Amino acid sequence: MLSHERVWAAIDALAERYSLSASGLARRAGLDSTAFNKSKRLSSDGRPRWPSTESLAKIIEATGASLDEFTGLIEGRTGSDPAASAARKRSVPLLGFAQAGAGGFFDDAGFPAGQGWDLVELPAQSTESSYALQVQGDSMLPLYRNGDVLIVEPGAVTRKGDRVVVKTTAGEVMAKVLERQTVKSIALVSLNPDHPDRDIPMRDVEWVARIVWASQ
Repeated sequence: MLSHERVWAAIDALAERYSLSASGLARRAGLDSTAFNKSKRLSSDGRPRWPSTESLAKIIEATGASLDEFTGLIEGRTGSDPAASAARKRSVPLLGFAQAGAGGFFDDAGFPAGQGWDLVELPAQSTESSYALQVQGDSMLPLYRNGDVLIVEPGAVTRKGDRVVVKTTAGEVMAKVLERQTVKSIALVSLNPDHPDRDIPMRDVEWVARIVWASQ
C-alpha cells in the first residue's frame, strides 16, 4: 500500500543505498538541499506533505536507479538477492585523471589495461566494463570537486546532454557535457564556465566514456 511514511522511507533508503544523506541526494538531483529534510515532511499544521513526482523522477535519474528499484523500496522489498547486492557493491578500478591521460594505461576500446589498479567499492550499479576516475583540481567545478569519484562506462551509448569523459590522442582527459557528435567531430560543453567549450575532430579523439555515477 502506498503511504506517506513508506514513500519518505524509500527516499531515505535510496539515499543510503547510494551512500548519500537525504540532503546529499537532493543536491545530486538538482533540488534544494533541504527538500528532503525531516522538517519538510509535514506541513505547519501537521498534515503529511508528499514529495512531488518531479522530485522523485529527478532522484531516480540522478542515482541511476530504476523505477522498479524505487518501487521495491516503497513496497519494502530490500533487494536481498545476493546477485543484486553484489552488483551494487562491485569493486572497479580507480584511476586519477593524470593516469588516464598518460600512455599505456588503456586498450583501444578505452578500458583500463593491465593489473595492479587500486580498487574502489561503490554502492552504485556497475558492469564488468565500468571503472572509476578521481577528479583532480578545480577545472570541473561547480559540478565535480577535487577528490570526487566518477564512474564511467566505455562503449555505452551517448546522447546529447550526457556527461562524458573524453580522451584525446594528445593525452588530454576532460569531463564535459556532450552537445553533438558526428563522424567528423564532437562538440563538448564545459562544466566550468571558466573553461572553454570544445569542438574536437573525431580523428583526434581516442575514446569517449559516459559518466554513469558520481560521488558527493
